[in-house]
Amino acid sequence: MPQDPDDGHPDPGALDIPPLHVRDLTVRFSGLTALDAVGFTVRPGTVHALIGPNGAGKSTCFNVLSGVYRATAGSVRFGEHELTGMSAHRIAGLGVARIFQNLALPPRDTVEDCLMLGRHRLTRAGFLAAGLRLPAAAREERRHRERVREIAAFVGLEHQLARPAGSLPYGQQKLAELARALCMEPRLLLLDEPVAGMTARERARTAGVIAGVRDSLGISIVLVEHDMGVVMRLADAVTVLDFGRLIADGTPGDVQNDPAVVRAYLGEGAAS
Repeated sequence: MPQDPDDGHPDPGALDIPPLHVRDLTVRFSGLTALDAVGFTVRPGTVHALIGPNGAGKSTCFNVLSGVYRATAGSVRFGEHELTGMSAHRIAGLGVARIFQNLALPPRDTVEDCLMLGRHRLTRAGFLAAGLRLPAAAREERRHRERVREIAAFVGLEHQLARPAGSLPYGQQKLAELARALCMEPRLLLLDEPVAGMTARERARTAGVIAGVRDSLGISIVLVEHDMGVVMRLADAVTVLDFGRLIADGTPGDVQNDPAVVRAYLGEGAAS
């Protein structure tokens, strides 16, 4: 995805992508421990899967990483920045973008306009300048729309830009969500069940796009996903949670054969 040199926003693949270090992360709600001293590291430019049975603490962890929840204890560092205690807005400003499981596209807006929402934090012109169509604001908008078209082509939606987002098939709406996040020029993507509810063909297509985000753009990805086939295909590393505790951390192959993981998914006695 080539970048207009006058835009001032380099390709994500050219950005300095720092590691994400999670250390002793603990979250308690009214005495209930949702996360208990969880720790893992997301290496730059990799896909790191966060998996576990329902109620394992995956969503709580995502909510802390994105600033929705405050940690009770522990540390989340993205490069030199400590994220615990930061607002969701400030975390997004550091290049952390999250895609939720449920669709959040304005259904009547065109796909192009939905993707333009992702350029908001990169826009320098004020509302007045944009409203008056001053030359600098008009030039900036043209650059943003050009970038939107590049990103739409990257995910395979270049021919859908004029359609209302709500008229797209479900799988394409999820790709539009991913494209909108990419329009933020992120350094870290948090993907919450990106292939949930898709057909086999849609899952394969979306998994291919996610792999391209890592391989072509170099963006780090934290992935929560129940489809183990997708996890094993995409993940460079896997962290497994169960009842808020880390029970395994390693390569997909190592984790898949870990007795503690087998017991967590299949029950006591399954690994014996």
